[in-house]
Order: sequence, then structure tokens, then C-alpha cells
Amino acid sequence: MTARSLRLRRLRRSAYNTPLDGRRRGAQPKVVALGGGRGLSASLAALRRITGDLTAVVTVADDGGSSGRLREELGVLPPGDLRKALAALCGDDDWGQTWSRVIQHRFQSQGDLHEHAVGNLLIVALWEQLGDHVQALDLVGRLLGAHGRVLPMSAVPLELQALVRGHDPARPDELGTVCGQATVALTPGDVQSVHLVPNDPPAVPEAVAAVLDADWVVLGPGSWFSSVIPHLLVPELLDALVETKARRVLSLNLAPQPGETEGFSPQRHLEVLGRHAPKLALDVVLADEAAVPDRDSLAEAAQSLGAAVELAPVASPDSACKHDPELLAAAYDRIFRMHGRIGPWR
Repeated sequence: MTARSLRLRRLRRSAYNTPLDGRRRGAQPKVVALGGGRGLSASLAALRRITGDLTAVVTVADDGGSSGRLREELGVLPPGDLRKALAALCGDDDWGQTWSRVIQHRFQSQGDLHEHAVGNLLIVALWEQLGDHVQALDLVGRLLGAHGRVLPMSAVPLELQALVRGHDPARPDELGTVCGQATVALTPGDVQSVHLVPNDPPAVPEAVAAVLDADWVVLGPGSWFSSVIPHLLVPELLDALVETKARRVLSLNLAPQPGETEGFSPQRHLEVLGRHAPKLALDVVLADEAAVPDRDSLAEAAQSLGAAVELAPVASPDSACKHDPELLAAAYDRIFRMHGRIGPWR
């Protein structure tokens, strides 16, 4: 038995020490949301409205902007997506909203601080002071009064690489490798697959334990190849997602993303996910009813992954490409009640 299998067995034994129904009856749902960037932030802003037991597991492959500079200069995990998740978990009171604005604030200058986010610097400073990624993020969460916990998916910074057809418009049929999350997100070609470097990164144990102990695991929305799928490429985390007793909901994007998923139908998003994690089954696929032109094809693709499709209006009335936190919260709450194992929590 491999060392990875032994670690997963220990974490599984701890998580399953008490039967799920007995552990949760009458309690709020324990939810783990995986992703990165604005998509994960949208999910967290919704989920914190319906549960007080929420954990975010965040990708650590960002190599652009302030995060990329800090990563290159200091050799740290890219803090930007972790910061965004913490900001999304801030409360709606004055304290929460003030701290949300503070950590999201970016300096504008002619010097080295230009475009660095306050939250990025705070997180990295605490990592250096405490020498522990999880302890530092928990401390920032307490300072902000965050309605949930934020964890990195791995304790080492990762590089995302993509196999892309037609990255060079002059050679549209040629396959090539594109390196770096920021570059992959904007590639003009057709992304075929992605992988991580290193290809067997260690998962953060607390993230694995959270997935194993959850009632619900939420994947997406977000940049498909650069924020959602990377979680499925961390072996220990994928093992936990496959093994967990939690139910799994996949939240689809409101529209294809210019660059990495240009021209993708909702069902193609599912097909891509299935190719990267063929052992992973889903329970529910959530999609905005206005973003699904072919409902039968989406239902067929979801069924191939073991999932039912739930359609709900989740887009903001002001922007068809932006999730409304209240509408998304209502959709998640309905799914948890209709598809959960143990009935209402509230």
C-alpha cells in the first residue's frame, strides 16, 4: 500500500467515525467549495448565506499579477485566490465589508508596491512569521470575521500546463503546450487537456479531511481549465472526492470564458471534466436556465456522470455573466434540501 493510500485511509477513518445522518441531523450542512478566482468567490458569497459550516479549497497555480510577482520573488504560494475567497466570506456588517475592501485594495504607485493587494501582503507576511499556511489563513479569517475557512489545495506552488490545438493562429491544427495559468486562461486555441507540474503534488491534509467530512462538495463555477479542473489533478484530493460520502454538485458557468473555453457548450464542460477525472461521479449539475440552449444534451452529459440537472435563475439581473449571490444561494439551498440525505437543516 502506498504512503498516499495510508494517509487517505487515516483521514477517512477519522471522518467516518460517526455515521453521517447521526452527525448532521438538525445541524447546518457542512459544505466544501473548490475552485479559484471570481467563480469560487461567487459560490462562497452564496453559500455563506445558507450555512455556517463552510470550507473553501483554493487552487494555487496562479502566476499572474501581484500573486505571480510574490510567488517569483519569495517562492511562496500565490495568495491572490486565497485572498479573494477570504473577502467573499466576509460578513455584510460594517466590520466584514470594511475588511473585505481593505484586503482587496491595490496600491497605485510608481514603485514596487504598484498593483500589489493589501491582502496578498498580509497573507504572505503571516506565512513568513508563522511558517504554516493553514494557521496563517485561519488567523486572517478570524481577523476578518470570515464566515468559513479557507485552505490551499496544495502546500507547494503549482504550474499549470495545457495541451492546446491552434494556439498559434497560423497553424490551427497543430498541438502545442502552453505553460502558466495566466497564459492558459487567455489562450486563443482549443484547450484539449491540462496537467500540473509537479504532477503528483501533496494535498493539504486539512483540505482532504474537509472533503471526506463534508455533507456537500461544490465544484465551480469558475475558469474551467485553470480554476476548477486543477483540483482533480491533485491525486490525494481526487481520491478524497471519489471516496467521500458527501454529495457532489457541479455549478456551471453562465457563459463560455473568452480564451480557454471559447465556444464551449454546457455539456462540453461536463465532457472535459469527465475526461480529466473518469472515476468521479456527480449528484447534481446546476445551470442557469437561460444559459442552456440544449437541455436534452446537457441532461445526457450529466447522466453519464451520474448526475441530475437542476436549472435555476442564478444570473444577476444587471449582468447575464455574473452570478447573483442571493439567487445562487436560493438554488444551492433548494438542491441541498431536495437532494440531501437528511432533510432540512433550518
